[in-house]
Amino acid sequence: MNAFDDLKRTFRQRGTLTQLIMINVGVFLFLKVLGVFFFLFKQENLEQLVLSYLALPADPALILKKPWTIISYMFLHYDFFHILFNMLWLYWFGKIFLEYLNPKKLISVYLIGGFAGGLVYVLAFNLFPAFQESLSQSVALGASAAVLAIVVAISFYVPDYTIQLMFLGPVKLKYIALVTIFIDIVSIPSGNAGGHLAHLGGAFFGFLYATQLRQGKDISKGFSRLMDNLFSLFKRRPEMKVKYKRPSGKPETDLEYNARRAAEQRSIDQILDKIARNGYEGLSKEEKETLFKSSKR
Repeated sequence: MNAFDDLKRTFRQRGTLTQLIMINVGVFLFLKVLGVFFFLFKQENLEQLVLSYLALPADPALILKKPWTIISYMFLHYDFFHILFNMLWLYWFGKIFLEYLNPKKLISVYLIGGFAGGLVYVLAFNLFPAFQESLSQSVALGASAAVLAIVVAISFYVPDYTIQLMFLGPVKLKYIALVTIFIDIVSIPSGNAGGHLAHLGGAFFGFLYATQLRQGKDISKGFSRLMDNLFSLFKRRPEMKVKYKRPSGKPETDLEYNARRAAEQRSIDQILDKIARNGYEGLSKEEKETLFKSSKR
């Protein structure tokens, strides 16, 4: 088994939360290694080209040219501390999430939260005058919106769940979520406005998801079904081989099997007609045995 096969096997054996973290870290490391090669060959401009190819642009015209960015941006990091804090939050709150909800819901909240964050980011940059000058150059990247969707979702699904924080002691999840949302709101004018707006989009979906789920409504159900159908297209289906045997035990083809079954059915029909005319006692010993064997199939 080569290293790639071993990596695939390890990935499949991990849970959904670990897989999400592995994908984010894998993309980060791949880009870092790629950056080393670009530096060695003095092609640093290609590094920025790769990032722009995967990051979500604020300009809708550019999104139409790169529609995959609505997904790729939420797995894309370039700064070490950016991915470090995102993955720590994803791990901590993802573990709590899985105490109450299943892995399928985790991946749905992550992806839909990322979509919601990207949508709010794009809408805000196209609606508010403050962003008009930077519209054509602005891009979003990072898992923050998707992670915050999970943070807020579980924080409002079990709002009184308490964790121990250093220097603060026991704190309920709902207060952590509220403080995080407040910080994102007041930080919009302070720099990285697009990032904070995307965070709020993810947080909004997380809040909506949790409040609806507490009422017994899973608003991610349709999305989960769609993802199941998409993934099923890429699963290898084992070929089904059917073999038949004659009463003697020798194998027979589909054509031979169907012909034999049709002849047996005609014989049974004739016996049933005879019963209708003369009653069961009018059957011969062989006909009774044939009828008995047929009832056992």
